[in-house]
Amino acid sequence: MNRQRTGDRGSELGPALGLDVGATLTKLAVAPAGEPEYFELMTEMGDSAVADRISSLEPSSVGLTGGGARRLARALRQPATEVDEFSAWGAGATALLARDGQHETTPFLLVSLGTGTSVLLVNEDSTHRVGGTALGGGTVLGLASVLCDCRDFDDLCLLAERGTRQTVDLMVSDVYPDADSPLLLAGDITASCFARLAHPAGSDSKPSCEDLAAAIMGLIGENVALICSALAKTCGVTPIFFGGSTLRGNPQLRAILIGLTTALGHRARILPDGEFTGATGALEAARANV
Repeated sequence: MNRQRTGDRGSELGPALGLDVGATLTKLAVAPAGEPEYFELMTEMGDSAVADRISSLEPSSVGLTGGGARRLARALRQPATEVDEFSAWGAGATALLARDGQHETTPFLLVSLGTGTSVLLVNEDSTHRVGGTALGGGTVLGLASVLCDCRDFDDLCLLAERGTRQTVDLMVSDVYPDADSPLLLAGDITASCFARLAHPAGSDSKPSCEDLAAAIMGLIGENVALICSALAKTCGVTPIFFGGSTLRGNPQLRAILIGLTTALGHRARILPDGEFTGATGALEAARANV
């Protein structure tokens, strides 16, 4: 992994800590002994408050990754190991899989669904970004705030579970209702996301917040899955592992990602504790410096 030490060596008495400092959430992995414990902090609480939380744990070593890692390192009261985000994700995914009893052979594709989405190729001794999309959790919350007046991610996931996309999206069967598609596509494939909103069937046809939430998850899930499938084929790999906070408590998005990538010929899986992949990689770096 690419590491950068900041300052001198700190106390050896407490737990090792790994933090993934993202745009919305700071993910924290704490390992006093044995299996790590995981926590989430709102990044908006500020570096000083996060630094106070870290200090209260009296860690022996700290690993940092993510967009806010360098900034948080300056607020800490002890030295920290900074790990580049892609290396942290590669190391974290390998550690999470091993902890789950899987020792995955590289190479494999690793998908980080955070505010946006990055797709990484994990090799035995390196991890690098091969693509991605601006569609991600930030898109989900942005659209939900406008369309559903919902700004709470957990509430949005519950809405999506109760909704149906058919009142929002146009399907192939809507475009070709009386005959098989000349494109040889199944009728239940999405022809156009949100297109039905431009052609309401009647005054009582306005979709519910539940349906809009389901359509938002469909928009993100299908496009991310198609991008990942294309990149996997380009890289010549079959396994695809998904992680990131956007998947937490989000069964509909998980099902779309796994269902579509599997249908396209890949071995797809959601990482266990996958929202903490980066934090786990940072933890591994911290442990190496104890």
